[in-house]
Amino acid sequence: LEVADIFRRHGPAWRQTERLSLGQLKVMSAIEQCRSAALGGHALHCDGCGQAEIAYNSCRNRHCPKCQARAAKRWLEARQADLLPVEYYHVVFTLPAPIAAIAWYHKTVVYGLLFDIAAGTMRTIVVLHTWGSALTHHPHVHGIVPGGGLAPDGTRWIACRRGFFLPV
Repeated sequence: LEVADIFRRHGPAWRQTERLSLGQLKVMSAIEQCRSAALGGHALHCDGCGQAEIAYNSCRNRHCPKCQARAAKRWLEARQADLLPVEYYHVVFTLPAPIAAIAWYHKTVVYGLLFDIAAGTMRTIVVLHTWGSALTHHPHVHGIVPGGGLAPDGTRWIACRRGFFLPV
């Protein structure tokens, strides 16, 4: 079962109940059509045995799990060289629903504030919100944070307690 199968099976009914932006509709459509006859394709022929196979074209959308899996893997491998030899933590900053509603209409301002506030908070204390994943309007910022920091005098690394970003 793939995301495209779920979109094809349940997407039309779901789109009737949710208000999606044009961008979100385009992503869903691209994923639904990816590697299907809708995007065309080409025939592959084996010269040895004569077997033919149809290969359908990809949507190449940056949100498509089929198209971007290899690119994401290459990107992650390339980032490994940039990492310090310490633990890292994934931190998420999520807007409450009433502010998320405002963000729908004022994306540039609210998202700019979200990044600024997340960065400021990371300098002092972290608030981690965990939410279920859904394809609804859900503005949030992800951060990858090293588990520790330089001592105030800059001479040594002070690691956080193993397995914990904050002791709470």
